[in-house]
Amino acid sequence: MPAIEEYLKPEVVRTVARLDLRARFIVEGFLSGLHTSPFQGFSVEFSEHRRYAQGDDPKLIDWLVYAKTDRFYVKEYQAETNITGYLVMDLSESMGYTHRQELTKFDYCICLAAALGYLMIHQQDPVGLITFDEGIRASLPARSKRTQLANVLAMLAGAKPQGLTEIGENLARIAAMIRQRSLLMIFSDLLTDPDSVIRGLQQLRHAGHDVIVFHVLDEAEATFPFRGMVDLKDPESGESLVLDAEGIRGDYLETLEAMCDRYEKECHSIGADYVRLDTSMRFDRALVGYLSQRRARF
Repeated sequence: MPAIEEYLKPEVVRTVARLDLRARFIVEGFLSGLHTSPFQGFSVEFSEHRRYAQGDDPKLIDWLVYAKTDRFYVKEYQAETNITGYLVMDLSESMGYTHRQELTKFDYCICLAAALGYLMIHQQDPVGLITFDEGIRASLPARSKRTQLANVLAMLAGAKPQGLTEIGENLARIAAMIRQRSLLMIFSDLLTDPDSVIRGLQQLRHAGHDVIVFHVLDEAEATFPFRGMVDLKDPESGESLVLDAEGIRGDYLETLEAMCDRYEKECHSIGADYVRLDTSMRFDRALVGYLSQRRARF
């Protein structure tokens, strides 16, 4: 297996202690595996024609206009503004779960968020961070300075999953909180009432924000590899249930698929993006999802 693929595996990333090095490790491994760089510069849009002047680049001459007018005109372009991004992190206790993977859901999301923050800062896009559980726990305004990455990573490194969550209500709060049109990258296992989450996403879109939902489950939650009698405990409510794994596997996976399909369809219907992941997946799947959606917007 090529070394660049190893960089993107969660079990390899786990061996890197510092979060800043993890982010760089993921991103540089990802970039080295691409045939072309994602950093193509900012998009530009046509603004107007003006008369050619000495010193103008001849490549900008519009030859169709010349054919009609017998005069030289050049095209002027206007650069689009940078997009402001916010990493929105779920801190609920369920995010701290792992069955047999090296990284918990929370660890996996933090690595993703750190890598995406690294990408945005290096493309000179302002990026901020919001963390939440039952309420908004911390908020870091978006900045594009290189020092911002250290601020984002310090806040991520100090965050811990604990307690209950109110995803939908917090998304509504964020919609009211952020005035400037932004790209919101949401990291959560979405293990709550889907109706509430969908209402929150609708409010974000109604406020004019672009939204990417990174739906991250543990590998065991995604595949249900259990056998025999299992004691399933809800980490947030503390409720426990003993069940026969083989007897419920089919119903569980069918219910999970229906939930994920609903999130994907609802996101599509409101113009939000949905990236389904589990903690056994390489990080490049999420990075490709982010970059492809970013390119589509610019």
